[in-house]
Amino acid sequence: MTPVHSDQSVKNSTMTVELESSNVVNSNQEAKPVQLLDDEVNKNLPVKKETACCNGLKVFLAALSFSYLSKALSGTIMKSSITQIERRFDLTSSTVGFIDGSFEMGNLLVIAFVSYFGDKLHRPKVIAAGCFTMTLGCLLTAMPHFFMGYYKYETTSHTVSSDNSTGSTTPCSPHQGVNESSLEFSQSGCQKEPSSYMWIYILLGNMLRGIGETPITPLGISYLADFAKEEDIPVYVGFVHTTAMMGPMFGFLLGSLCAKLYVDIGFVDLGSITITPQDSRWVGAWWLGFLIGGIASFLAALPFCFLPKSLKKPEEAKDVQDSCRLLENTDVTRTALPTKPMARKWSVVLKDFYTSLKKVLSNRMYFTYLCYSLLQFSSFIGFITYKPKYMEQQYGQSASKSNFLIGLTTLPPVGIGIFLGGLIMKRYKMGITEATKFAFAMSFSAYALSLLHFFVGCENHVVAGITVSYEGKPIPYHENSVFSECNSDCKCASNVWDPVCGDDGITYVSACLAGCKTSVGHGKNMVFHNCSCLEASSWTGNNSATLGQCPKSEDCSRKFIYYTVIQVIGGFFYALGGTPAYVIMFRCVHPELKSLAVGLYTLIMRVLAGIPAPVYYGALIDKTCLKWGSTSWGQRGACRLYDSNAYRYVFLGLSAVLRGPSYLIVIVFYILVKKHFQNKDSRPVENGGREDTPMSRDGNRENKEHLPGSTDAENESCI
Repeated sequence: MTPVHSDQSVKNSTMTVELESSNVVNSNQEAKPVQLLDDEVNKNLPVKKETACCNGLKVFLAALSFSYLSKALSGTIMKSSITQIERRFDLTSSTVGFIDGSFEMGNLLVIAFVSYFGDKLHRPKVIAAGCFTMTLGCLLTAMPHFFMGYYKYETTSHTVSSDNSTGSTTPCSPHQGVNESSLEFSQSGCQKEPSSYMWIYILLGNMLRGIGETPITPLGISYLADFAKEEDIPVYVGFVHTTAMMGPMFGFLLGSLCAKLYVDIGFVDLGSITITPQDSRWVGAWWLGFLIGGIASFLAALPFCFLPKSLKKPEEAKDVQDSCRLLENTDVTRTALPTKPMARKWSVVLKDFYTSLKKVLSNRMYFTYLCYSLLQFSSFIGFITYKPKYMEQQYGQSASKSNFLIGLTTLPPVGIGIFLGGLIMKRYKMGITEATKFAFAMSFSAYALSLLHFFVGCENHVVAGITVSYEGKPIPYHENSVFSECNSDCKCASNVWDPVCGDDGITYVSACLAGCKTSVGHGKNMVFHNCSCLEASSWTGNNSATLGQCPKSEDCSRKFIYYTVIQVIGGFFYALGGTPAYVIMFRCVHPELKSLAVGLYTLIMRVLAGIPAPVYYGALIDKTCLKWGSTSWGQRGACRLYDSNAYRYVFLGLSAVLRGPSYLIVIVFYILVKKHFQNKDSRPVENGGREDTPMSRDGNRENKEHLPGSTDAENESCI
């Protein structure tokens, strides 16, 4: 088609010359034929190509948005299943934190490869391969459930799970032979079962998921930037991230549903189960969420398999680029012919990389911002990882309700805050100085509100022999003992957690340790009678107990409402300054170093915050455990009871200690910003010709050189 267009153009130009050389009287009459010929030349063939390009780009945009949603969905399912995995595999919190951090490890394994070779490969197919890898990771994570057998929780009431009769049993008996069966769980063997190592598959699956997620963001956004109109890129990126915000909300709601279902649903008689979702031994159907997440990732991969390697750029962008190249080549390349670029040696590449890295790290503003972000991100990762568990242990909520409330009350305000933060920044045309003040003012407001969490905590569970004596009086932690005179005639196992709630409002470790002589009922409806230890607490009512821990007080339920309100308001304020804070990073480095600065920021956040934070948060949480469960091979399992006060001070205190010093760093950062930028127009002050001169408010370098032979407007459009 190109020769036809060129021939017609020559004819048109010839006719134009002839017409111009004719009489002035006839010039107006000849204008019409020329215009008609021009209209015939400019047929709508390019419009068709542009429409096809736009359609392909819209398909890619929809596919990328769904892939963002699917990866956020599966990531949130992991966060919401932390407690379930801990109980199912009898792990400590620090071990579960290490499993959670394996996602970042997998991401780091391939991020350098994807960053360097990604643009040179078929980007849609690389993204498809990443989504398929996420699918395999989700399936590998769920796989242990189908090979471990049924979940066996520790209990002294074995007759409940094996006998469907409603006859009475005798939890407390002076005869050794009667209670030998109650010790079966903890004395079934001294060697570990093969299933005890199945959590390694979860670690590997989470790592695979991290590997698969790596190419989605850099290659997806770069593909949009390459083939979309310049003015449409912010809209497309905003649409992708807005869609991604739905992933965590759906993930927590799905995690809530799965946590409500019993882990072996469909394979066991639920009527024989003696525990409820509020019990610390309850394990929900954690595996179901990963299967759904795997299906979502698989569906997200399919559209990318049929998308082309490249799309035709819009005509407007092509015209601008051509004009820019023409302006650049007038004086710069006029004396030299185009030559084939020579291959650069590795030594030169490494030297350039070292020089660029030195420039970025020697930028005092960027380095200060990096230190601030590291403390903030460490606090955020540790807090969000164990937030559902904190709500369970502190306020007596079930895992299902905790995930539901996080998805319904916390995430929507965060999404609204992120959107409004960008809107406010655009509305008031904030420069870097104003953005710094606004972002960190919002962050500090959220931090101040979070300190109120210390005052809305609940007291410890009242557990006989652990937090209180059998008379109901508080006891020191190091003087606790589950044995007392009231249960001295019973042959009870001390390492089994099978709590019952007495009519006196005190929780006992087991019906045997409560001194209960008889029981009636079946499953969750079992009731124990003639419990001698209830008499020791000066209780004058019925000496009976029911399965499960005693619920928290009404005052604790009221404090949980206050906690939720504080969390919602604080999350909104924190998100409100999130967008300006992220934009600051781009404006305090040179444009040519922007990609390296973002990559270095991501690397440091993952290595120094994303991986270690869940581990040391979990290790400190383990220190607050009062009662550990027992595995089937007689070793320490998952924690069953925490010291609520110590848990609150450790969990909230660690977050406060990490975030507090970061605001001192903010003061230093703001001083540096004030030093380099003016107050009104945010124009950079001369700094002796240093190469790390910050960017101006509009994102362009100040004192930019004019392209030879061009006007200011042309230079502005090219830049």
